[in-house]
Amino acid sequence: MIDPISIVQTEAQPAAVIRFTIPREQIQEVMGPAMQEVIGIASAQGIGPAGPVFSHHFIMSPDTFDFEVGVPVSAPVQPEGRVYAGELPAAKVVRTFYTGPYEGLGQAWGQFMEVLGKEGLPLAGSFWERYVDGPHNTQDPAAYRTELNCPLSA
Repeated sequence: MIDPISIVQTEAQPAAVIRFTIPREQIQEVMGPAMQEVIGIASAQGIGPAGPVFSHHFIMSPDTFDFEVGVPVSAPVQPEGRVYAGELPAAKVVRTFYTGPYEGLGQAWGQFMEVLGKEGLPLAGSFWERYVDGPHNTQDPAAYRTELNCPLSA
């Protein structure tokens, strides 16, 4: 279900983002509209998208998600509505890819966490996923490709 893991160094990537702290069950309601909103504003300002849309999770408890939805940009975004300037951080991350429909992402993250537990890698706490292939470039959910990233602690 997931690809073998790799450890890579990412560079900081400026982004247009919207942050949410919501009950877990609301994530599917807010993700799609938020993605369209950040893409629309970045496009209108002529600065993006400069890469795949992402979600950056800061805290994920059993009941609440604290996360950003964003899109990379080529220049700082001018705040507009709920959208403001953010970034994906520079970090050494453990990475894998999941191929399949978004409904399988929870299981893919479970597999990834199991592999990381076996490897004994020191994780920093936050994580992000980038939607490399999805509805924007394929109509086949089985071909969706999502990059999963867990930063390592120093």
